[in-house]
Amino acid sequence: MAIPERNFFSETQETRPTPLTCPRCRHRGDYQVRWVRRTKKDRIPPGADERDRALYAKLRDYLLRLEDEVVCTRCRRRFEIPSHQSLVFVDDLQGLPRDVEDDEN
Repeated sequence: MAIPERNFFSETQETRPTPLTCPRCRHRGDYQVRWVRRTKKDRIPPGADERDRALYAKLRDYLLRLEDEVVCTRCRRRFEIPSHQSLVFVDDLQGLPRDVEDDEN
């Protein structure tokens, strides 16, 4: 039986500012969106077979968005966050202010 992929990661929740535009009033602003950061563990969990070892070698750290909607700060209506931004690999985020702060701690 294969080990679930979730066992290869440690999870932490964080909030990141995301620039979005309200589709109704066209107001553009930064909205606080909740994400789960899944970081690859330094060791393979016990009981892993060859398939699990191959999967582990290919895994990368990523962010998974928890919220699907935000409330516009101007018109107070809910709007949906575009779905193409629901998963982001951490190595694609290098150089953003939030990641620089995390590296200093």
